[in-house]
Amino acid sequence: MIIIDRFEMRFAILETDDGMVSVPREQLPPEAKEGDILIPNNLGYEIDTGATKTRREKMIARTKKLWKK
Repeated sequence: MIIIDRFEMRFAILETDDGMVSVPREQLPPEAKEGDILIPNNLGYEIDTGATKTRREKMIARTKKLWKK
């Protein structure tokens, strides 16, 4: 899985199964945000919208669960 960890200047820092990598921001879609899950393609990367939505929903549920304790 490839997840956008953060942006630093002209680069995106991606979390991969093999560790962190830095790629030029132009390889990502303009609407890409931190936390998006990416799929590699011929031009760089595209956003896996379904997986990103599922991951965000799980993170929100975990956060709500933590605050209930």
